[in-house]
Amino acid sequence: MSFNKIIIVGNLGRDPELRYTPQGVAVCDFSMATNDKKRDKSGEMHEVATWFRVTLWRNQAENAAKYLKKGSQVYIEGRLSQEEWTDRDGNNRQTLSVQASEMHFIGSRGDAGSSMGDDSGEPEFAGPASSQSSESTPPITRAAAADDDIPF
Repeated sequence: MSFNKIIIVGNLGRDPELRYTPQGVAVCDFSMATNDKKRDKSGEMHEVATWFRVTLWRNQAENAAKYLKKGSQVYIEGRLSQEEWTDRDGNNRQTLSVQASEMHFIGSRGDAGSSMGDDSGEPEFAGPASSQSSESTPPITRAAAADDDIPF
């Protein structure tokens, strides 16, 4: 048995690109980065970004294109793969690619490009941006997701 699942919380490096297959299925691609702090040889801390190419399909693709933009923070779950390719100069390159199965908007409402609700700038966890019904997965707001409520 094998298992391939990745969870990423990061920021978009560019605006989402929405396109449609010849069969009319929505596909959205964007790049996103996670940041880690690492010490260099001299002992100074530096932020190091890890970049991922994310692909979403169907309703999630359309929602991403509608509400996300460069800099938006997002939670992604999916399958990780490594793609190898040759650039224009003939150099072999590698890219981490994620076929997303779940997407959740994170950040302030203004960051996600949404005009719903108040403009308080308070961060929110908007719940799943998928084709699942809201009855099965209710949105979780910042107040409902307080640190005291997290079971770990």
